[in-house]
Amino acid sequence: MKKVLLFSLAVSLIGCKAQQPRDISEANPMEYASTITSKELKDHLYTFASDEFEGRETGEPGQKMAADYLKKEYQSLNIASPLGGDDYFQEVPGSYFTRGNVKDTENVLAYIKGSSKPEEVLVISSHYDHVGIDDEGRIYNGADDDGSGTVAVLEIAEAFKKAQEDGFGPARSILFLNVTGEEKGLVGSKFYSENPVFPLANTVANLNIDMIGRIGKDMESAGDYVYLIGSDKLSTELHELSEAVNEKYLNLNLDYTFNDENDPNRFYYRSDHYNFAKHDIPIIFYFNGVHEDYHRHTDTPDKIEYDLLEKRAKLVFLTAWEIANRDTRPYVDKPTLTEAGE
Repeated sequence: MKKVLLFSLAVSLIGCKAQQPRDISEANPMEYASTITSKELKDHLYTFASDEFEGRETGEPGQKMAADYLKKEYQSLNIASPLGGDDYFQEVPGSYFTRGNVKDTENVLAYIKGSSKPEEVLVISSHYDHVGIDDEGRIYNGADDDGSGTVAVLEIAEAFKKAQEDGFGPARSILFLNVTGEEKGLVGSKFYSENPVFPLANTVANLNIDMIGRIGKDMESAGDYVYLIGSDKLSTELHELSEAVNEKYLNLNLDYTFNDENDPNRFYYRSDHYNFAKHDIPIIFYFNGVHEDYHRHTDTPDKIEYDLLEKRAKLVFLTAWEIANRDTRPYVDKPTLTEAGE
């Protein structure tokens, strides 16, 4: 019996040792990026963008089901909520909305605490709502918009958790923020920015993912590309970091067409990162561009380019890894949006 107890103690100690923080410079981030797979992304998305979720319209039953799905996934990964206990929801009252009669809704938050700079927070975001069901009863599944970004966040969270379990937890804390009400005017991210769980002054950057599962108009010959928007708007350093990470690991075609201040689409102002940028928080918006199924009931999971979705999600993860673990936070060296006349 004594030998059994000693053996059990030894195993326990070995297990504990494996959980101890290790020198992050010894880690290979590509090892953890490789846990982001097209198969897992597809498995998630065929559920998340199914008819069962009824188009995930803000405040409606399908959106509530989607919120529960995200909560259960984070719990299954043993990723905690920054709100404590089993409460992963930041309630957003319907009265906060100015567009239509919207019921109470919620942002979904999960969190990995930093190992050496826990007070500094990197936010990785996506919106998980869509536009619901039309008057003809057609379900708008929103597989690309923004099911693709949402399942990417889940996979990125899993990769960071695996690294933490191996002793390579991020130096800075990471908040996985799935926001509601984007389709109603960026309301969930606005609510978070006005009621932050972590001080905005301690938020070092926001990587926002909104539509990364398809090939946009006129991009059929662009190869493995992704549009980047906003990376240089506030921080030259963040832009250079992003470029260096891509060159080192993936060599995707980073397209800045929609980053032009004169772009008539004004995408920089049309997704959730904008509510962080307004507060001088450096951002990168990852986007595949619009396509023929944008905001139509034909935006379904069978049309997603899963291999490309995997590569784009890996780029976000590797960029997040660099931001989370570098010595200093990205330096803001550009005018604020208000100073720039916006």
